[in-house]
Amino acid sequence: MMKRRTGLILALDETDPEKAIRVAEQVKEYVDAIKVNYPLVLSAGMEIVEKLAKLAPVICDFKVADIPNTDRLIVEQVKKRGASGIIVHAFTGSDSMKAAVDAAGDMDVFAVTEMSHPGGKEFTAKVADELAKVAVDSGATGIIAPATRPERIRHLRDIIGDDMLILSPGVGAQGGSAKDTIEAGADFIIVGRAIYKSENPEESAKKIVREIGLI
Repeated sequence: MMKRRTGLILALDETDPEKAIRVAEQVKEYVDAIKVNYPLVLSAGMEIVEKLAKLAPVICDFKVADIPNTDRLIVEQVKKRGASGIIVHAFTGSDSMKAAVDAAGDMDVFAVTEMSHPGGKEFTAKVADELAKVAVDSGATGIIAPATRPERIRHLRDIIGDDMLILSPGVGAQGGSAKDTIEAGADFIIVGRAIYKSENPEESAKKIVREIGLI
């Protein structure tokens, strides 16, 4: 299970591979993990996961959502590249979720319960309780819950208990507060544009870590 030191995860949605590595090097002291999504992987290839993993633990935010066999194959490929975690959609059902967890072995699996953007209220929020229960029953490491709605973090924490992790996106560009998110029960906040688009990513990361207040 991912270790918490600062409570900050960098969402590195940069599409310039050289800049992505540069930003990662600048902020590695202040982040507990680096989250990569399709924009970076599609521009740089999966090799970028291996490169970033030398700087910090890498979570592949691929929001895997398919039948059990396909989920298994994707998780296996991510694991081979040295990632420490992967994000999977729970709405495909308990069999797909369990297949991902089984394939991950000692790699962390995080289940999406409720998304942080306004559209997240339209569908995922309505079934988030059930999705959180799927994550618990499947043995996932934790869930994704929205920093933009701290009250939902509190509610979902009650469902999953204290033994699972909560990762919360939505701080910074989407308007979420780092302090409020942690106080609501999240273990880690996920921040992207406020860091990698900053003129001084290191200072921006340091400022957010101070706001989180864990160190």
